[in-house]
Amino acid sequence: MDIRIGIFNSPREIGFETSQPANEIEETVAAALAGQTGYLKLSDSKGRVYIVPTIGLAYVELGSEESRRVGFVA
Repeated sequence: MDIRIGIFNSPREIGFETSQPANEIEETVAAALAGQTGYLKLSDSKGRVYIVPTIGLAYVELGSEESRRVGFVA
């Protein structure tokens, strides 16, 4: 699944792929925004961890869970 995170006052966004299901990511984002932790912590499919303070979150965009197809598909 593709994830894009927008940060306030930053022209760039954080983008990565993860193997976590969409509902798990939604729960993590909702808990972070509810103020339980003060930060959003997600990991990508390569093992990198992204920690973003919730005060800086502009948006979190969840892409499709389907993997991209490579080559010609009939």
